Amino acid sequence: MPIACRAALVATLALAATASPALAGPPWISVELPANPMDRTTKGAYLLVHSYHHERAIALAVRGRAEGLVNGERRTIPLELERTAREGVFAVRQSWPKDGNWVLVLSVGDERGPATALVAIGRDGEVRSVRVPSRQQDGWTVPEVVTPADVDRALRTLAQREAGGAVQLGMLGGVMLLGLVGLVRRR
Repeated sequence: MPIACRAALVATLALAATASPALAGPPWISVELPANPMDRTTKGAYLLVHSYHHERAIALAVRGRAEGLVNGERRTIPLELERTAREGVFAVRQSWPKDGNWVLVLSVGDERGPATALVAIGRDGEVRSVRVPSRQQDGWTVPEVVTPADVDRALRTLAQREAGGAVQLGMLGGVMLLGLVGLVRRR
């Protein structure tokens, strides 16, 4: 084998050996809120998405959508994620309606093995929960693939909790009214 070919082969193998471990393993995602209003690239953002490969912040493919229930009707709205001044950090601005219950489905990495965060948002626009479905494997936390059924379940659970909260508040109002009536009768 000619020396030039041997050198090229050694260089290629060395590059493959050093590049592969850096990209081995799944990505990770985290959500930050509220966004820093003092940073011009995050000012006004509803929340920030951080993408990681192991412990390093890295700009991976990031995508998102808002899945909602508004007046009993299911809605899907694609989200635009804007790069910020920080590596691997993307801003999400509210583009979904203010009414209804919403679950933001935010994913980093490729379609085969993404890390996905499910962000549940109540009717008042406040975040109720942030969950990254995952499992333990060989001492590591590994993200699970989120299915459409997982998103439906999260949205249904949120809607039921929100409706339950309204019923509980209504019952609390009734109890308070009975207490006031009892108090007035005693006088």
